[in-house]
Amino acid sequence: EVQLQASGGGLVQAGGSLRLSCAASRFAFDDYVIAWFRRVPGKEREAVSCISPSDGNTYYTDSVKGRFTISKDSIKNMVYLQMNNLKPEDTAIYYCAAKPRTTMSYDYWGQGTLVTVSS
Repeated sequence: EVQLQASGGGLVQAGGSLRLSCAASRFAFDDYVIAWFRRVPGKEREAVSCISPSDGNTYYTDSVKGRFTISKDSIKNMVYLQMNNLKPEDTAIYYCAAKPRTTMSYDYWGQGTLVTVSS
């Protein structure tokens, strides 16, 4: 069974940085797209960024472009989200998720990690 483990959240002041990590196991890493989502209580879940490990293609939602960078380590089966210049509106629970490259929906989810950005 696919397993995802997210970590790296915490409390940071506005303008600061955090790096989230997603450890993936029990699946063929390069055959899946790995994504970061975030959820603020009372709001819809938002796709923040994703990466295709096989070719390195990436996606970012507009609000994080230029501030967040997603990357992968295919040897360690890890995906990272480097978050710089954090803003209070980035406060959320962040989740990593995975889906096979050929499907539309993310079927595998890790537990969330809380990011809190103080103003």
